[in-house]
Amino acid sequence: MIVCDIAVIMGTSVSESELVCEIQEPPSDLQDNLGKLLESKEGADVTFEVNGEVFHAHRIVLAMRSPVFKAELYGPMTEKSTRNITVEDMHPAAFRTLLHFIYTDSLPAMDDFDGDEYNEMVKHLLVAADRYAMERMKKLCETILSKKLDVESVATTLAVADQHHCSKLKDVCIQFINSSNRMDDVVASQGYQHLKRACPSVFVDIWEKSAKSC
Repeated sequence: MIVCDIAVIMGTSVSESELVCEIQEPPSDLQDNLGKLLESKEGADVTFEVNGEVFHAHRIVLAMRSPVFKAELYGPMTEKSTRNITVEDMHPAAFRTLLHFIYTDSLPAMDDFDGDEYNEMVKHLLVAADRYAMERMKKLCETILSKKLDVESVATTLAVADQHHCSKLKDVCIQFINSSNRMDDVVASQGYQHLKRACPSVFVDIWEKSAKSC
């Protein structure tokens, strides 16, 4: 008689959810593609001249991102001349960065600017963002400026904040000015004289907040 031992190996059960393959999804390249579209000028159908420098863009992209551009390019008063638009009172570098943000939803690196130049450029960008109703870009500029305050720049930054309705940035500037050991240095700065000329009413806010902190 032959005796055999039979071992049965039970396989582990696999649920349906475990059968799904883990496929790595590539990150979105939409921003990169739109950035390349801006750089290549392919299909561009509108040009802007800013202080002698010419920029090419796509009307539909601009209109989709900015209500101001939408009204300018597709509004009821739009004329054929809107294919060639002259932009007044704007730095070319600021307009270039504005277009970059419109296409990519991000600010480019600005490594070519030193500390003071960087702050001034961000102020130009904030003004451009406000002009074309780019709220996210405007908030990003406010955040950058709020972190770069010093006794020389705070007064001019406060003037920009007051003129372009940046309430949070304005509050930060006033808090900085009212801090215990900075007022005299701020008053002695050139920016303070500009603030007195451009935004005299803001001093009421400074005095009121100073009184509350006492």
